[in-house]
Amino acid sequence: MTYETTRRTVLLATGATGATALVAACGGGGDDSGSTSTQSPTGEKTTSGPAGQALADIDEIPVGGGKIFKDEKVVVTQPEEGQLKAFSAICTHQHCLLSTVSDGTINCPCHGSKFKIADGAVAHGPATQPLPAEQITVEGNSIRLA
Repeated sequence: MTYETTRRTVLLATGATGATALVAACGGGGDDSGSTSTQSPTGEKTTSGPAGQALADIDEIPVGGGKIFKDEKVVVTQPEEGQLKAFSAICTHQHCLLSTVSDGTINCPCHGSKFKIADGAVAHGPATQPLPAEQITVEGNSIRLA
């Protein structure tokens, strides 16, 4: 007697734990969401929201501070008047979503890592890697993902 092994057979045979692992492993490789992927200097892949998406107007980004866009997982800062920077809003320590921008740093709520608003460099650990830069463009007064 021969048996044809199907995904359903494997899922039934592996139980809940195995099924969870298999379903996670079966995640599609393709992505039609319009998101962009970049690779950080550390080799980690980061994903931001749809390219060309308007994030904010320039006047929404405080000079000496910044704003976190949670849905897009991007933080935009303005270290000096007219100087706009963008970084991944995912902490390089344990991949928590960054939560605030204050006193010249972008702050992680999970373990206290802080990153400089000017270049994404680590200002305070436990993170040891800087935030990967994200690409933005400015069209008129509008800041967009590149």
